[in-house]
Formats: sequence, structure tokens, C-alpha cells
Amino acid sequence: MYTGIDRFLGARRVHMWALCLLLWHLAMSTGAAAELRTGLSESVKAARKVSSEMSVQVVEIASGEEIYSYNADQLRIIASNTKLLTTAAAFDTVGPAFFFETNVLWRGERRDRGLQGDVAVLGGGDPNISGRHYGGDPLTVFRQWAQEFKRLGVHRIEGDLFLVTGLFEPPLVHPDWPRDQLHRWYEAPVAALSFSDNCVLVRIWPGMAPGEPARVEMIPDLGVLRLENSARTTDSSRRHKVVVDRRNGSDLLQVSGSIYRRAAPVESWITVPDPVSYFGVALKTAFEEEGVELLGGLRPTMRLPSGQWRWVTGYRSDLMTTTEVINKRSQNFFAESLLKALGARLCGSGSWRAGRQVIEEFLERVGILPGEYRLADGSGLSRDNQFSARQLTTVLRYMFEHEKGREFLLTLPYSGEEGLRWEDRLADEPYRGNIFAKTGSLLGVSTLSGYAKGRSGKTYAFSILCNQTTGNWGAMKAQDRILRVLVDEG
Repeated sequence: MYTGIDRFLGARRVHMWALCLLLWHLAMSTGAAAELRTGLSESVKAARKVSSEMSVQVVEIASGEEIYSYNADQLRIIASNTKLLTTAAAFDTVGPAFFFETNVLWRGERRDRGLQGDVAVLGGGDPNISGRHYGGDPLTVFRQWAQEFKRLGVHRIEGDLFLVTGLFEPPLVHPDWPRDQLHRWYEAPVAALSFSDNCVLVRIWPGMAPGEPARVEMIPDLGVLRLENSARTTDSSRRHKVVVDRRNGSDLLQVSGSIYRRAAPVESWITVPDPVSYFGVALKTAFEEEGVELLGGLRPTMRLPSGQWRWVTGYRSDLMTTTEVINKRSQNFFAESLLKALGARLCGSGSWRAGRQVIEEFLERVGILPGEYRLADGSGLSRDNQFSARQLTTVLRYMFEHEKGREFLLTLPYSGEEGLRWEDRLADEPYRGNIFAKTGSLLGVSTLSGYAKGRSGKTYAFSILCNQTTGNWGAMKAQDRILRVLVDEG
């Protein structure tokens, strides 16, 4: 039979064993943390050879412990990592229940299979009206609208088509963006009515024989761009160089240079100078192809004209669909459309200034105060978007624990994700699927911020900001080496 002292000693032995086990775990944990920090320090030191202005911050999500820091409070150009801030602010403010809405109205009387009156489209800033989600046919949404008119017995519209764009304020192009690249897809104008990312796909094929003109195809071919083609077919692969250009404010598309006769077609997405007219022409084309005539003219306007308007049909796009394109595809046009839409919804002004205000107020709730960073746009195309690595990990940790954090996380590309630039990046085990992060790239700038899950099961928020790079390819390889250490030792 145990006496009281026996029971006490037995309990004491159990407590001593537990204490020893705890101390052993602490020692192992401390050792593992030291190895992780050493590994990160060595990989960052190597990375500094390709980036003379570099910042790194790694924080464990659960505890908030700073695992590693290097120049973490220095402001750096963050490029498309800005999209993390835009989309995080959207999830925090309007949430996944937010929809872009484009509404179609009519006024007048229906008579003899026609409408003796006008039609109006109220722009809601939706960037999704394109073929992106419809098997490549950019006119799908407009075809659906035409079918609704036909269902209501309208095969002819005798009045005008009003294109109402007052939700977003001018300018259509941010003043900070490079003026010599405004024809490129990543600088597409941002309007309350937009179609097919406000771009035309230009596809150039070689001619049948050397010396013949190259063949140029525009998709969709709606006549919004005039073509000047001086490109010729060549039998020399070394002379293969095709230039596609559109001068600022002009509708003249210029194709020049040489295309190798055995080359695959060259493709380039070129912006349109007038996105609202582009929208109107596309809508009219789709209606006529579906058997609905639009006899009047296109009337762009900031406000809906007075009259007794009635709703006919419309189109809605959700936040998840939009932010997946922003973060996974790094589509600047989508990010800027969302920024202006946030400004319109929450500040009463669809402008870059109002959109920035929404993000600034979100950052202040997170604990990042005005004056501690620089914010210019919603996509990161401006080089005046400057934040510290610590600020980015602060936002990432906040969003991981947010009630909408799971939805936010799912919009980020992950390592090895098929169909994206991440497909071949960190795609081998154990890294595949264990890193969710947003890339960023400008000339001399390569950034990467997001989440990583270590072998231990711990999750980390990280930010790796490389400025003044010797080459972005080398910077990306350096970032990958840092993340391999974080997963292996974390």
C-alpha cells in the first residue's frame, strides 16, 4: 500500500519527467530556430549579390515571433506586391459579398417587334466583361443581353445606345505610369465600362514566302484600330523581330520588322485609345449578330439622361473571381478597376485618390500609419508604391487571422500551380503547394511576399523585396533559395 509520502514522491517523479521533456523540447526548438536563422542569413547574404537594396522579413503566424529580419524597415519599391494591399483592403471592407454590377435599361414603347426608344448601359466598373470566363468568346455577355431583348419581343432598337460611365472619374490612365508603354496590356485604361480588358489581341503570321508581307489578325476585329503593316517575311531566323506599336492617343496600329517564315505566330495585346467606344462597338456587333438591330448612335455620357427608364437585364461579377485574376494573373487593369470601385462604393468617388483612401484607412486599422509608406495606385505599376518588408508581413499576418482570411489566401498563386508562372517554380516536393505568394516585377525590382509552411507544420508570413537588381531572373532564384530554407528548416 502506498503511503502519502510514496504518492508525493511518485507525483514528483512524474512532474520531473514532464519538466525534463519540456526542457528537451525547448532545447530542440531553440536549436531548430537557430538553424533556421542561420540558413536564412546565409541565403540572404548570397542574395545580396544580385540585389544591392534588399529587405527580408519572416514572422511566425501563430506567435507573431520575428524569425528573421534584414533591413525590414527600409522602404522599397514593391511592384505588384501592391496588389496584396488592394485585395486585402477589399476583403476587409466590402468582403466576398461584393459584386460589380452592370445594368441595362430601356425607355420608350415596344411596338412591332421593336423598341421605339433608347437603351442605356450603366457602367459598374466591372473588368470581367470579356471572353476570359467564357471559352474565349469576348462577346458572350453581350450575346446574352441580346437574347434577353429577343425574349421580350424586341428585335430592333430605333433609338440611341447611351453608355453611362460616371461611376469612375478621369483620368483613365494613372499619371505615374510610363508614357512610352501605354499601348501595352499592363497599362490598359480604366473606365466604368470596359470590354475585353480594353485590349485587342494582335496576331502576326509569316507570309507564304520570303519577302511577302506578314499577315496580321486582330481579335476581336471590330474596326477600332486602323492597321499600318510594313512587316515582311524573312528566311533568316536571326532577323526575326516583330514590333507592334500604337502611339499615345492614336487609333493607328503599326506592325513592322521581320518575321521568320517558319516561326509560330507572334502575339501582342494592345490597348485601345477609347475603351467606352470599344465597349459600344462590341455590344452593337454582338446584338446584330444575334438578330437585334441597333439603329441609333453610340452616346457616351457621364450621367443617365432623364426619363422613365426600366431595367431589362444586367451582369454581375463577384470579388473572388476578380481577385483571383488580380493575384494569380497579376492583371493590373483588374486591380485598378477594383481600386476605383472601392473608392466609389466607400468614399463616393471612383478615383485613384478615393481608392487610395480606402487602402490607407485599412492600413491604419492594421497598425500602419499614414506617412510611414508611399502609395500611388492599386496594381504596383507606379514606382512610387514603396513599403517595408515589415509592413507587408504585418498585413499578411492580419489577413491570415481575418474572418475572410481563407478566401484571401485562396486568391494567391501557390508554388507549382499549373497554368501560371508558378508552374515550374518551387514545384518539387516538399515545396509544391506549401508557398502561397504574390510576385512583383519592374525593371530592377523583384519582390515576393506571402505565406510558407515549414516541415514542422508552422506557418510563416514572409516578404522578400529586391531593389536595384542585377537581373530579375537571378533575384527570383535567390528568393527561391530563401524559401527552400524556410520550408526545410521552418
